[in-house]
Amino acid sequence: MRAAVYTAFGGPIRVKNIEKPRAKPGGVVLRVHATGVCRSDWHGWKGHDSDIVDHGLPFVPGHELSGVVSEVGDGVTSFCCGMRVAVPFILSCGVCRECARGRPTICEDQAQPGFTMLGSFAEYVAIPRAERNLCVLPDNVSFAEA
Repeated sequence: MRAAVYTAFGGPIRVKNIEKPRAKPGGVVLRVHATGVCRSDWHGWKGHDSDIVDHGLPFVPGHELSGVVSEVGDGVTSFCCGMRVAVPFILSCGVCRECARGRPTICEDQAQPGFTMLGSFAEYVAIPRAERNLCVLPDNVSFAEA
């Protein structure tokens, strides 16, 4: 698949062919239809975000996305291929103390496309914890609006 990749913090971002992700148990793969560009992406590219530093380079940014489910992992029952969805920035776990308190945006075991994992500046992106974190898009909401 094609993806925008950087191999050095602050270095060029180039479109390259990389391996297409596979759906893991509990997760899905989305074909990206829209992704935002955010100041957070710039901070990550500059090396200001420890999650990306910890992940290591090369890296694919992008954390604001919507798309279509293209592959479903074992255990996912609420989503199927072809569904239109949006993805939150914070992929919460649902079982930690903060999630139990109804505060998933400060989940103690959060994942974030474009920060803790490869992001949405690509044709496809793997999303874990699909049952918890995907939002079905109504037909009257475009991918860009989502």
